Amino acid sequence: MQVDAKSGPLQSRHVSETGLRSIHIVALGNEGDAFHQDQRPSGLIRTYLGRSPLVSGDESSLLLNAAGTVARPVFTEYQASAFGNVKLLVHDCPVWDIFDSDWYTSRNLIGSADIIVIKYNVNDKFSFHEVKDNYIPVIKRALNSVPVIIAAVGTRQNEELPCTCPLCTSDRGSCVSTTEGIQLAKELGATYLELHSLDDFYIGKYFGGVLEYFMIQALNQKTSEKMKKRKMSTSFHGIRPPQLEQPEKMPVLKAEASHYNSDLNNLLFCCQCVDVVFYHPDLQEVAEAHKIVLCAVSHVFMLLFNVKSPTDIQDPSIIRTSQDLFAVNRDPAASPGACRASPGNPPLRVVVKDAVFCSCLSAILHFIYSGAFQWEELEDNIRKKLQDSGDVSNVIEKVKCILKTPGKINCLRNCKTYQARKPLWFYNTSLKFFLNKPMLADVVFEIQGTTVPAHRAILVARCEVMAAMFNGNYMEAKSVLIPVYGVSKETFLSFLEYLYTDSCCPAGIFQAMCLLICAEMYQVSRLQHICELFIVTQLQSMPSRELASMNLDIVDLLKKAKFHHSDCLSTWLLHFIATNYLIFSQKPEFQDLSVEERSFVEKHRWPSNLYLKQLAEYRKYIHSRKCRCLVM
Repeated sequence: MQVDAKSGPLQSRHVSETGLRSIHIVALGNEGDAFHQDQRPSGLIRTYLGRSPLVSGDESSLLLNAAGTVARPVFTEYQASAFGNVKLLVHDCPVWDIFDSDWYTSRNLIGSADIIVIKYNVNDKFSFHEVKDNYIPVIKRALNSVPVIIAAVGTRQNEELPCTCPLCTSDRGSCVSTTEGIQLAKELGATYLELHSLDDFYIGKYFGGVLEYFMIQALNQKTSEKMKKRKMSTSFHGIRPPQLEQPEKMPVLKAEASHYNSDLNNLLFCCQCVDVVFYHPDLQEVAEAHKIVLCAVSHVFMLLFNVKSPTDIQDPSIIRTSQDLFAVNRDPAASPGACRASPGNPPLRVVVKDAVFCSCLSAILHFIYSGAFQWEELEDNIRKKLQDSGDVSNVIEKVKCILKTPGKINCLRNCKTYQARKPLWFYNTSLKFFLNKPMLADVVFEIQGTTVPAHRAILVARCEVMAAMFNGNYMEAKSVLIPVYGVSKETFLSFLEYLYTDSCCPAGIFQAMCLLICAEMYQVSRLQHICELFIVTQLQSMPSRELASMNLDIVDLLKKAKFHHSDCLSTWLLHFIATNYLIFSQKPEFQDLSVEERSFVEKHRWPSNLYLKQLAEYRKYIHSRKCRCLVM
């Protein structure tokens, strides 16, 4: 689609008659250049809002929420005024991982958008594929005749030849062609723009002109719909039909913030379930740690602890790093920390051969347990311990070698760029490698006649009930085989998946409720909230016809939520039954509601009894006069 983008002042004449209204814009994707982040100007949306003559709002009033706050909002939110009297609300989300972390909020914002802007950098194929593979399917499901603008930002640096940089492991560094962008636009019926730079021409006249054109269209459409409603209300002069009030607002379920990072970090200091002890070359104890955490981030430790063999790794640099830095002493009699071991085995003794590296080991372990991405903090901590800058660089390089991926050139060479592009927990996917596998497992759960291996360190760090069970005066503290009752194997595996990865994906409402019950049994409150939000989202997305025909017993779901102390979910389900009264009152399980629950549903039912009586009277009046009802 080609658009003639003209300057905006003449457009304000069309809007002046519309009064104070609002436009909601949702911007998705990252237009920054992955290889030139330090020289990257302000983003597309913020640059437009700051430069457009039609948008009013200073720098301090435009930005309401910064993406770097502790709360980690899904969208950065901007608010300004356009055309003098139109409220402009913009939500910008550049990172898919953050967008996906709160998809309930994200989906609702996309559904309420008047205009959607999709942006990517032509020199970063990763951002393009992120848009194409992640954002586009979500937009297709939620799209409802909303104009979409696809903005390809930047000047192509290597259009003729693919990137030969040794740091690239795919075609990520190559350019995104114009053909690929146009094809993506055709899939959505979108307007495709190429913005070679974020200067006044491309932002103000080109991108701004197209965006302001769609803003005018949205305002005109809202005005037209308002006039139609007003005309309908004045076209019938007889008895008016009853007004159906809006249903009560459903209670809002708030998600609990993740404490995954702090849980694993606290494991380093609590000294529970220690299975490896590091020693200075003079055999003085330096630090205690856990094999499972170290192996989750490093193939060097996998090789050291025999999780993988040199044949599996096939990377000489990793094998050399393991041999040069560490030596394993497998003599348990010489270990003063044998009493701290888990059942059956004393901690493994590892001697750190490099004395300088050993002096910084506590800071390095803190870096690994904190997620292995805070490079600047690690460098500061090492600099406090070492005076010589050469020693500091040498230790940092060895840490990079420890975190190296087999067969790849060290991708952590620019620590600042890596930290800016991936400020995420390093463990989330790597710990999943050990889920339900016997490698390094020191406990086995027996469920429904089958066994599930696990790792005490992760269970203790992530679950307070497990921590008390394995460290108290209980039978489980000294036992390797532990029976589990009242939970299916599938549910318990989903529970372990959450403990290991901080995420879960139930197959449906029934499994989500089973997982919620398991989470309540082990007192993992955040997992309970995740299951509650999943159930709520699934029920809200069902159309009325599906609600009427589904086999799920909503009243039984309510009673289970109450029994397992899920107060937020039980309150929400009561409101949901009341809001869909005409559907659920016809089901046989409706009679199983208690007197108190029935009273609440009757009080908050929608539509109300009064409305139904008025509607019956209105129908009777219409039929008695033999006239046609404009509403029914």
